[in-house]
Amino acid sequence: MDVPRTRRVTHPRFPERLRQAGLRATRPRLLVLELLRDRPGHHSADEIVALLANARTPLPRTSVYNVVGALADRGILTMVVIGPGCARYEYADPTHHHFVCKVCGRIQDVPCDGAASPCLTPATFDGEIQETQITFRGTCAACRGRGASRSPR
Repeated sequence: MDVPRTRRVTHPRFPERLRQAGLRATRPRLLVLELLRDRPGHHSADEIVALLANARTPLPRTSVYNVVGALADRGILTMVVIGPGCARYEYADPTHHHFVCKVCGRIQDVPCDGAASPCLTPATFDGEIQETQITFRGTCAACRGRGASRSPR
């Protein structure tokens, strides 16, 4: 028996934001944006595929990879590079940095000092910087509380 798809309400700004970025407001793009709006955090493309399937709005894995790539290229999503392995994606508002615990792997948002993006620029550089990504690494408060200080990875 087929399970009916749930009806999702598109955030009113998403279609316009896609158009302003030079992208069409396609169903896959809107589904990924809505998912990341509803489930904040740092998700791999494979996690997004699984979350969409669980929400009864499945998309092919290739489509999700294409969508997150296009949305990250246009600054609508942030691709969080935390080290070797899979990239993580999140909705790109507001500008912030990340902390990665070397013990448990948890990713936490770190507020940015600056109000504009990029909030950190080098003193001298011959080029146009459009974004910065800073990743702090160390031991999170929970792991420190358990006495953990070394990475099992």
